[in-house]
Amino acid sequence: MLSKSCLAALAIVLSVAAIPARAMVCMDKSMTLDEVAATISAQKGCESAMKVFRDCELTASGDVQLGAAVEKKCEADFKSGLNAAQNQAYKREMHACDRKYRNKSGTMYLSFTAFCRAEIAQRYSQRALKAAGQKAR
Repeated sequence: MLSKSCLAALAIVLSVAAIPARAMVCMDKSMTLDEVAATISAQKGCESAMKVFRDCELTASGDVQLGAAVEKKCEADFKSGLNAAQNQAYKREMHACDRKYRNKSGTMYLSFTAFCRAEIAQRYSQRALKAAGQKAR
């Protein structure tokens, strides 16, 4: 027969395991990772998407999803206007981010890679908007 302390410990473990999604505090709200990614995607432009990413960073593997949302938002400003050589250069820079921490262990290195990639997409967006005479948004 299980003792009361064993039953209590089992109840605690089962209740913790039943939590559906990890929430985080971002922008003074409790949000899931998917909600933060959706908030990034809903931003008007690359700069504001990057600001949300920085404000809500986890410095862990969850930043990969958030960084991908920033990349997609920023790429909307420039990706279609790249010629073949520029597209290759962009891919090379992104690949350099992927290589930079590939032999490191720990989820913080996944975060570093996500930020590296997002910052490159942000730079390309800034250049494209500047060339078009638009202000970064």
